[in-house]
Amino acid sequence: MNCIHASRRSANRSANSGGIFDFARLTSELHELEQQTAQPDFWNNPQNAARVNRKKSSIEREIRRWSDIERRNGDLTALLQLAEESEDAELSRELETSLAQFEQSIEQLRIEMLLSGEHDGSNAIVAIHPGAGGTESQDWAQMLMRMYIRWAERKGYKVAALDLQAGEVAGIKSATLSITGPYAYGYLKAEAGVHRLVRISPFDANKRRHTSFASVFVYPELEDDVDMAIDEKDLRIDTFRSGGAGGQNVNKVETAIRITHIPTNTVAQCQNERSQLQNRMGAMKILKAKLFELEQQKKQEKFDAIVGEKKDISWGSQIRSYVFQPYQLVKDLRTGVEVGQVDAVMDGGIDQFIEAYLKQQLTGSNASNE
Repeated sequence: MNCIHASRRSANRSANSGGIFDFARLTSELHELEQQTAQPDFWNNPQNAARVNRKKSSIEREIRRWSDIERRNGDLTALLQLAEESEDAELSRELETSLAQFEQSIEQLRIEMLLSGEHDGSNAIVAIHPGAGGTESQDWAQMLMRMYIRWAERKGYKVAALDLQAGEVAGIKSATLSITGPYAYGYLKAEAGVHRLVRISPFDANKRRHTSFASVFVYPELEDDVDMAIDEKDLRIDTFRSGGAGGQNVNKVETAIRITHIPTNTVAQCQNERSQLQNRMGAMKILKAKLFELEQQKKQEKFDAIVGEKKDISWGSQIRSYVFQPYQLVKDLRTGVEVGQVDAVMDGGIDQFIEAYLKQQLTGSNASNE
């Protein structure tokens, strides 16, 4: 019976959560967008048409998800009544399992409602660079790369390596990943900054404790319709041989591309595709995202208000600390959130850090104290 009473309280909380969803507003917005798409001259401006259709699809997806929430809430309410009347232990266990899954879906929607930035719904480009320390920091950078890949896989996102330079002994010298999925940028912007590792080095014969740093930069992958004018005269394009493993073309012909935006000295490169054309497209995608960040920076009073800010890879600018030895602890220095299960975090379990950061940005308070 305690399980049933707890389920009723949870069901009531879940039902009330609909208050944060403005169905009438979204329905009105969707109606206006549908009217725009029905205009005879709608496709005369392809960029605007793409923006409208993207917004329309986003609203339709949100309405579908909340309609599903309402349907599941109704099913759970009926199941709860049946469990109370029958006092069936097996039915109560089924109710408890279904309710836990339902509350997880509700919480996911609550988090996504924190992602209201202009590009929060976009795909993400994640760049990882090791700090000073050679093999130690390069190995740490690769561990972070794996962490983000595992996180993305859990979300059902697609991951592609746009650029990957292997370390001489172990790890990576740098990596640039494209992570494709709803709200990928909105979530991963919480990871931008310097990450610090403390562990007994596997590369030190004396088994001494080492501290390593790696920086993570996060950019939104801009849609083609985003107005970002880049003058070809401002670009220097270099070709070189790829340094990674690949097919017959890789390492034999100059398929890798490095593009430098001369006025800002912004560099983007891509070498993981098999053709020069594909690598050029990938490099331009990265360059466009970086230049967009620079434009955003000009609109801010402080440089550190920019997501993906290039901080010095040092003590003073770190956002999270990972201690493997002598004890195990991962602590986010912005929110105060701490986790003792280091292996779970390194296997992609970073949602609690991301969610605490998003809540902190919304409320301006320390989410860990809530």
